[in-house]
Amino acid sequence: MLATDPKRTAALSSIAAIMEPVSEHMDALSAFLDEQVETFEPELREMVRYCLVNQGKRIRPMLLFFSNWSTDEAPPSPDAIRAAAVVELVHLATLVHDDILDDAAIRHNSDTVSAKWGPHVAVLLGDALFAQALNLATHFDTIEVCRAVSASTRRVCAGEIRQTFERGNAALSLDDYFHVIDLKTAELFKVSCFLGAHLANFEPTVVEAYAEFGRRLGVAYQIFDDMADILGDETKIGKTLGTDLASGKYTLPIILLQHRAEGQAKAALEAATHSSDTADHAELAELLQQALRDLGIQEEVSQRFEAELAAGDAALAPFSNQPSAQRLLSLSKFVRTQMGRISPTS
Repeated sequence: MLATDPKRTAALSSIAAIMEPVSEHMDALSAFLDEQVETFEPELREMVRYCLVNQGKRIRPMLLFFSNWSTDEAPPSPDAIRAAAVVELVHLATLVHDDILDDAAIRHNSDTVSAKWGPHVAVLLGDALFAQALNLATHFDTIEVCRAVSASTRRVCAGEIRQTFERGNAALSLDDYFHVIDLKTAELFKVSCFLGAHLANFEPTVVEAYAEFGRRLGVAYQIFDDMADILGDETKIGKTLGTDLASGKYTLPIILLQHRAEGQAKAALEAATHSSDTADHAELAELLQQALRDLGIQEEVSQRFEAELAAGDAALAPFSNQPSAQRLLSLSKFVRTQMGRISPTS
């Protein structure tokens, strides 16, 4: 059994109340994914099982289940469980490949697949996870699930490629930044909501609105993650901080700092974005945090974050009396609360 990361305890427990209504769904998903391990070839099973044990909060399956929600009494739909597994396998595949691109050794306080078995094996394992996700996507009465998942997977890969090309690009524009996260992060949030609503046989206007909510939530979630990398407390956020700065990724607050910082703050930013030493980041973080406040960047980022959440909430407004929309809005509130913990101006 892998060790649990104590730094993630607060983040995981704080979402427990939001997840509670779909706890049965999550248990069914875990059981289904465990069954899927045995469908892989013997050479892959240990690694696939390792990925499944070393999991995160499973926000994407939660979005799918909430979008598929009808009543508190309704049991988990087999199609929804299968679709959630598809989304989760795609997500896991992207994480395996991300860790290769980032040369990351640790994820969730455990060795990454790349660190444990090597990058060549990790590339192939990620491919196998993608393949199994698409295989499962064919096990529906409609081709729409497979079509949506394959298109989203392609877009996520495009986002990762674009981000790789832009790494270290100090001239990255805000438009380019938002284009990348729309592909890389928001796409899986969007397709999760789309699949849940589609499989619930909601009207096309409802399905479209839920998908738009997911996209906006995904953008907001990435903005939160960007801010957490600079302002967050690891014991509350549940992730290792400073990775964006250390790897030269130009996120929203870093882009704004790049344009506005001067003097000591500018020097700190330059040092942080070119250092792979987390100890250096710890020394520079206070200067960067102060610069975010002094230059109004913390407030601007919070406003952009809130604008995305508000747009997502507005997409659901015509359907706010539906139980599924109410569940989705509860997740929006949770993300808003998380941002408030690291950026009180929001």
